[in-house]
Amino acid sequence: MTESQERAGADARRADGDATTGTDAGAVAGAGADAQTVPVPHPPAFAPDSLVLNRKLPLWYQVSQSLRASVLGRPQDASARLPTEEQLAAHYGVSVLTMRQALKELETEGLISRHRRRGTFIEPRARRVSPVRLLGSVDAIVAQQSGEATTVLGHGPTAVPGDLAEFFPDCAEVTCYRRLRRDEESDEPTNWAENAVRPDIAARIDVADLERWPMTKVLRDVVGVRISRITDTVEARLADPVTAELLQVPLLSPILHYTGVTYDAEGRVVDVARIRYRGDRFSFSVTVEAH
Repeated sequence: MTESQERAGADARRADGDATTGTDAGAVAGAGADAQTVPVPHPPAFAPDSLVLNRKLPLWYQVSQSLRASVLGRPQDASARLPTEEQLAAHYGVSVLTMRQALKELETEGLISRHRRRGTFIEPRARRVSPVRLLGSVDAIVAQQSGEATTVLGHGPTAVPGDLAEFFPDCAEVTCYRRLRRDEESDEPTNWAENAVRPDIAARIDVADLERWPMTKVLRDVVGVRISRITDTVEARLADPVTAELLQVPLLSPILHYTGVTYDAEGRVVDVARIRYRGDRFSFSVTVEAH
């Protein structure tokens, strides 16, 4: 055997030895890894944001909105379990009863679920498009609806529309008022409204008053309804044929659809207003105080 052949054989034997050693080392390392206990990381605890309370607004409302923002803005890997009522109350500086009312608000929205002796948990499919509730005054509603020329297009009794049945469970019919509002300077139509009013309340409304004042003002200041609250909803929609014609906009163009549900002191719905605003003639402004 020549010298070169001997060197080649030695190199081959070393290569085989290295490969075997590498394989054995890998196997040993793998066996060692399998033998170790890998800790399972715990999700970070849910931590609500801090809050500076405004004594001009209900405490439960402020706490519910702050906690709602914390729930919806939580990290994806955060724990779904909320602290206890007592811990949350201490965090926000409120009573347990106030905290309980705030939690009930979030439970109604479907953001959390509460289980006796288990705790409070964030719902996996928590609705993230729930409207933000803003507290204001009836005077603010009246001011928002004022300042435009109004024409009453028609009024009269009608069967309760199917989509309003939940608001008038004890009524077979309502009185419907249709009104068109125009800008007083340009005479351009800005919105048109439909009001469904309880018959006993409508019997006391003078239609001429609706051409001078908003329905809310007529109900409160003329008819004498003791209004307890108004729930407002504003959403984007497309103009239907009636809206397009009245507001002089293209069919299926964007409009803002406002729904206002007015309750009296007994908790009855006395009026449901549905107003269609031209998208280019409507703005929605909210002032929120920091303290």
